[in-house]
Amino acid sequence: MAGMRLYSTLTRQLEEVEPLPRHRQPQPADQPDQSLHHQTDSPPPPPPANDRPPGRRGTIGLYACGPTVYDYTHLGHLRKYTLDDVLVRTLRHAGFDVKFVQNVTDVGHLTSDADSGEDKLETGAKKYGRTPEEIARQFEDFFFYSMDLMGNLRPDISCRATEHIAAQLELVKTLEKKGFTYIIEGDGVYFDTSRLDDYGRLARLRLDQLQAGARVEQVKGKRQPSDFALWKFERPGENRAMVWPSPWAERGFPGWHIECSAMSMCYLGDQFEIHTGGIDHIPVHHVNEIAQSEAATGAQPFVRIWVHHNFLLVESEKMSKSLGNFLTIDSILERGFAPQALRLLFLSGHYRSELNFTWQALEASSTAWRRLVAVLAELENGQEFNGDSDSDGEGDVEGAGQQSQAHAQAKRQQFWQFLEDDLKTPEAMAVMWEVLKDDQLTDRQKLGLLFDFDQALGLRLRQARAEALRQGEKRPDQGLGGRLSTADLPDEVIALLEKRATARAEQDWATGDQLRDQLADQGYRIIDEPDGSQRLVQSAEGAQSQPSQR
Repeated sequence: MAGMRLYSTLTRQLEEVEPLPRHRQPQPADQPDQSLHHQTDSPPPPPPANDRPPGRRGTIGLYACGPTVYDYTHLGHLRKYTLDDVLVRTLRHAGFDVKFVQNVTDVGHLTSDADSGEDKLETGAKKYGRTPEEIARQFEDFFFYSMDLMGNLRPDISCRATEHIAAQLELVKTLEKKGFTYIIEGDGVYFDTSRLDDYGRLARLRLDQLQAGARVEQVKGKRQPSDFALWKFERPGENRAMVWPSPWAERGFPGWHIECSAMSMCYLGDQFEIHTGGIDHIPVHHVNEIAQSEAATGAQPFVRIWVHHNFLLVESEKMSKSLGNFLTIDSILERGFAPQALRLLFLSGHYRSELNFTWQALEASSTAWRRLVAVLAELENGQEFNGDSDSDGEGDVEGAGQQSQAHAQAKRQQFWQFLEDDLKTPEAMAVMWEVLKDDQLTDRQKLGLLFDFDQALGLRLRQARAEALRQGEKRPDQGLGGRLSTADLPDEVIALLEKRATARAEQDWATGDQLRDQLADQGYRIIDEPDGSQRLVQSAEGAQSQPSQR
């Protein structure tokens, strides 16, 4: 069996995914009684390694840096967690049991992303006129609402920082006993990075070249610019809403970095296989996670493979409320787009590459999504499809002669090889589109392959097909779902539709009207629905003049 590979920021090369030997398995005693487990449809945590079913490749521990729940989840977050979802799905398809852990930061993340400024939860509470706890639950709910709409699997364990304070305090006390900490009076307990010879290796940082204020804001009393807070003290007159007692101060709160080390080690052990996050986490957050974890346990590496996602831009600019381009899943829905269209757009770019979101690109992705659903429903009605692929498990790629079966299996292998080689989603998507047009494949094989691919793509193709067929039954006089399928339209008609989609995205209504007239001349009428979608209806004259393409 060929190995699955991922690019690790730690080694700057592709690494084969394989389970680590467990030096210390997580124990129930390590896990605080108040740990948060969301009830989900995700599979249960995997069995112990010695009890795993035959043919599986072992257990992979995967920890994803989760949301700081002080404001709405935006499209940049959605892209990161959607591609995390593809990673989890691909690992499971490749034969691994995955224990997927994701934190919820509901305390301690300061506005500077380091050791100064106000807690983001406290800031959010003031902004919205509510308590930090209320803000945290509101935006945690919105995060999972967004994830569910995108079709992302829930983590096996979702853990809140506020419900793991005891574990964080124990980790700080361990570091103190080992001589890795010092106290800045009136400020907090800090980690002494000079005690480590290899601090900063994830980001290729050199302590002798770091300058105060260049990477994180300067804090008076730090011994080195790279030192970071493990536990912060409440300042006089601050009157924070979220504080806990500690051996060092009566009122304080955890530093941002300590929560991820404490919670990941609670559920995955001193070492585990994969840790994901954004590229903005590399120089500070993840560097500090590695430092404090390896100092506390003595085990190296803390994480074997570090997966970092690149940024999402909006119209070539960084997302910002001041620019009016702060977009959420509701922004997508309000314009009448399906979440699957956004997912298709995310899948079109590699996770390590920057992706530029534009409404024009989403319009094109929406057109592609509608075309895909139309083809699915047509394949369902194909004479060779007998329904076997609707069972659980892999799609049916049989149902034809030996040569055709071998071709179908080759397409399947090609798709999964791309995903198992550092999640090459653009290349995998290209294989999917090739399958739709492949004359060597029967309808039944195409449907089976699409369902098989969807185990990783997460587009919910079975449900989309079923809904399209139901809509078609309701309005049979207007074709599939009230819309003509674009699968077999003439190229010139498809080109006109795409040009009109571009014009609409750019709010060029005059050009859009001209293109509508050109489509009418070709025998097609476009109906713009109130929800922002479009319905293409063929006139009787157009149907008579349309040559058969089958």
